[in-house]
Amino acid sequence: MSPAAGKKQRPQTGPRDSSGRWADTALLCGAFLGLGMGIAVLGPTFKELAVNVNRNLSDISYIFAGRSLGYLGGSLVGGLLFDHTDHHLLIGISTLMTALGLYAIPWCTKIPLLMALISLIGLSMGILDTGGNLLILTTWGEQVGPYMQALHFSFALGAFLTPILAKPLLGGLQKAVGAVWAEAGGNRSETGAWSSVREAALSLSPFVWTYLIIATFVLLVSVSFLVIYLRSRPDRGGPGPSSPESPFARHHSVLMCLLSLFFFCYVGAEVAYGAYIFTFAKDFAGMDDNQAAGLNSLFWGTFAAVRGLAIFFAACLYPGTMILLSVVGCMVASLALVLYQADRTVLWLGTGLYGASMATTFPSGVTWVKQYTATTGRGAALFVFGAALGEMVVPATVGFLQGPERDGGHPVLMLTALAASIATAVLFPVMYKLATASASRPARARGEDQTALLGAREDEDGDGDGEEEGDGEWNDADFEVIEMSDVRDEAGKPTAVGKAKGQPSPERPPIPPIAYLGGSPKKKLLLLEREKND
Repeated sequence: MSPAAGKKQRPQTGPRDSSGRWADTALLCGAFLGLGMGIAVLGPTFKELAVNVNRNLSDISYIFAGRSLGYLGGSLVGGLLFDHTDHHLLIGISTLMTALGLYAIPWCTKIPLLMALISLIGLSMGILDTGGNLLILTTWGEQVGPYMQALHFSFALGAFLTPILAKPLLGGLQKAVGAVWAEAGGNRSETGAWSSVREAALSLSPFVWTYLIIATFVLLVSVSFLVIYLRSRPDRGGPGPSSPESPFARHHSVLMCLLSLFFFCYVGAEVAYGAYIFTFAKDFAGMDDNQAAGLNSLFWGTFAAVRGLAIFFAACLYPGTMILLSVVGCMVASLALVLYQADRTVLWLGTGLYGASMATTFPSGVTWVKQYTATTGRGAALFVFGAALGEMVVPATVGFLQGPERDGGHPVLMLTALAASIATAVLFPVMYKLATASASRPARARGEDQTALLGAREDEDGDGDGEEEGDGEWNDADFEVIEMSDVRDEAGKPTAVGKAKGQPSPERPPIPPIAYLGGSPKKKLLLLEREKND
């Protein structure tokens, strides 16, 4: 029995048939679309939130820190829960919490309650982020590359669409609907119920409608996950953190910690650049508001577009190759932005290249580490925690240091991007070295005869130091000769040499293990036959 067969493996969660996997993937993409929208909605509606609680913008700016802290806690709690609870159930509950929080935010008029809701949403989003990455890994296994890219493209698409939905789209749509309903009401008599519904709908601002639409979408995703859990519950024995074919690497803990640090640098630089490139373009490059906004849109637009293209790239490129291309692209772009910060052409080209290069790093990193070690709930929680911590710490540090009065006019944003690029360029080769050095080699298929013969030599060596040397001497041709040749005893009856250790032939004492004699077993077998003939 193989060593793997002796270990009790937890049953896998999720349907194994093709339709079930596609359903899980579609729902996860929907959940991450809602996740991106829920994270991005605070920016465009920040002013309305301040008006709701009757405070200044500076007084409620710490709600972002509250969400980040909730996200950190959710990633850790989610990692622990996903190792012991059904994935669909937890994702359904986390998206339900997100939807209820989004429903309540527009009606919140007390700042402590607003802070609590934002933190609760951050907690549920952290659970969803950890669980979504883990579920897509367990659903597709070694084929996860394109689907992981699709998952994170959905997140980027949601973050890209939310500012458009929150301001110009819903504002214009509400005016158009109001004009149509006013014309319809003037041409026919209305019942009291219809008139009340129309007035209530028109009285809601685009700010409220934005939250209601996003919350309703997330609620539908949540209900879908819960329905899948309830319908397939009898067939589920429990969660499984990874496929049985994924062993733990020898340096598993170190590898996951380094990946968490890698994501800390990457996500921190990504969020900081997206948050402060508008200010940098105005203060350092002398752009007006429209040009600075266009530069900001270029960064997120190339980011989302390349994530979409990465779905197809992942089908023909290894995850490690995609990470390497991303690291090189970020290094070239950040270096050019530091050296030629005042050149507008370089600023536009460098920003586009930087956004495109950063697009595939996170999903490719998650897919890459799956090739070398098992990804459990705790492991997923660790790298999501690192990403969330970088999202909170790096932009806050850049915001504190940025400004001519503090840094003497140095481009802190571009220097931060360069430092993060250097850090990731150093960390990835180290991680690759650890992963490839500790990756377990597939065991050579052996029959019972090979196991018995090798077992004798391993018993002699004791500590296993001669295992590699033994593998070099005992090749497949040797075993083939042993299995095909018979050694005859004094009575002329054939006796198989390849008998398992500890199971001697009942007709004669066992032949001493050939491995003790040293050299190739084929030569020793011929020597034994020659002695008997003599």
